Amino acid sequence: MADSLTTVERVSALAAHYKPTTESQSGVTLCEVRQLTLWQLAVWPDTLEAAATPALKGVGIDAIPGFCQAVSTDTVSALRIEPCKFWVYGAQLAAVDANDGAVLDLSHSRTHIRIHGPQATTILNSYLPLDLRERSFPLDSVASTAMHHVGVTLWRSRQGYELFVPRGFAVSIWELLCEASEQYGLTIT
Repeated sequence: MADSLTTVERVSALAAHYKPTTESQSGVTLCEVRQLTLWQLAVWPDTLEAAATPALKGVGIDAIPGFCQAVSTDTVSALRIEPCKFWVYGAQLAAVDANDGAVLDLSHSRTHIRIHGPQATTILNSYLPLDLRERSFPLDSVASTAMHHVGVTLWRSRQGYELFVPRGFAVSIWELLCEASEQYGLTIT
């Protein structure tokens, strides 16, 4: 029996459906952000500061994000998706004391779709029960919501909208976004 661990290569849920385009000007640009690194930290209300502060500092995040907000460095972001639950995007979390909370790797369970362009808000407003206008959903806002009866998480980052979709529903959400975006000119990168 071998002593080394086998590394499993991650295959995109969209691999058979992902066809980059050469459109130069479009209203919507979609792309799958591959090799997702996404970890969840869940804590108890009475251990929020004691567990979240050192865990986030361990990946370079100095402040606990406010409710439905994200805090970012150049390479790592912390998204507060629930009052006592955080997602860390771009870095692996260290384990926390089991009495204080739990850490879980979500990297293989989600597909990350980035949506940007002048009509990105229009497309997402067609499917999400959210007010995505700048004054209501500004930069670094986060929402756990539903899209076409599928639970998704949306984050407005500096690059556009970051949509985290359960892997099993990635193809149907991707096809929905592609079809809806065609009317504005769609670029897939």
